[in-house]
Amino acid sequence: MRQARIVAALYFILTISPAISDMTDSIEMMWGNTQVLYDSAGHQIMSLTLDQWTTSAFRSKSQYLFGRFDIDIKLVPKESAGTVTTIYMVTEGPWQYHDEIDLEFLGNTTGEPYTLHTNIYAKGKGGREKQYRLWFDPTEDFNTYSIIWNPHNILILVNGKPIRRMKNQMRDDTPFPLFQPMRMYASIWNADQWATQGGRIKTDWSQAPFTAFFRNYTANACVPYNRAWICGQGSGDSSWFNQELDEEGKQKLKDVDDKDKIYDYCTDSRRFPDGCPPECASQ
Repeated sequence: MRQARIVAALYFILTISPAISDMTDSIEMMWGNTQVLYDSAGHQIMSLTLDQWTTSAFRSKSQYLFGRFDIDIKLVPKESAGTVTTIYMVTEGPWQYHDEIDLEFLGNTTGEPYTLHTNIYAKGKGGREKQYRLWFDPTEDFNTYSIIWNPHNILILVNGKPIRRMKNQMRDDTPFPLFQPMRMYASIWNADQWATQGGRIKTDWSQAPFTAFFRNYTANACVPYNRAWICGQGSGDSSWFNQELDEEGKQKLKDVDDKDKIYDYCTDSRRFPDGCPPECASQ
């Protein structure tokens, strides 16, 4: 009942965060070599750079409770082994109860593909890793990565194609991010102890600095207002609030599972010899 009341209240109050023009309207730089650049049309691009001495990061100025989040990324080209470029959403309360949605792009040696590593935490519990080989070179141009988070499910999309879904199964006692606001972060950092081929390939610092580029960040989302969370229909597109996969979307997700997914915790019998976690049955 509590869940239903909260969802109804959120949807009843009708407003939405505005579309974003400049990245710096909604993003704040945090540390390291984070720069604001401009393309030939005058649109902002943010760069994150990693070298042997420092990482870099930015984050959204606002926290959100549900929304659709889109950002274009152009990843580190050529030799990127050991590097991890990330976008993620995370709560800011006690860590043992934190929620998190991760997209981590694991670099590789020149000519070898990136791995997109995803994970979802709810009430401090993660371990829901799924990994993918992208069907394009993510270093040649910008591509759009999206998170749709609503009371029904979490969807991760690449260029509009769904690659992962986690349903809300709280009725079956499976934790789901529902009550805590999250903030969007992006960062680049060194993880050569595990990121590339299980840690066998280390970061070649002679190739530094490593730089990834970000543009067109949009948060179409529920935002804080006078101690309440306001979302629903408004000047923007609010279809995300009730969005689930239709039959076409389910088929696209299945195609990605069949062709591009390279690891799924739900099928890891070594890790779960007594059977996969219960939420796996309907993801």
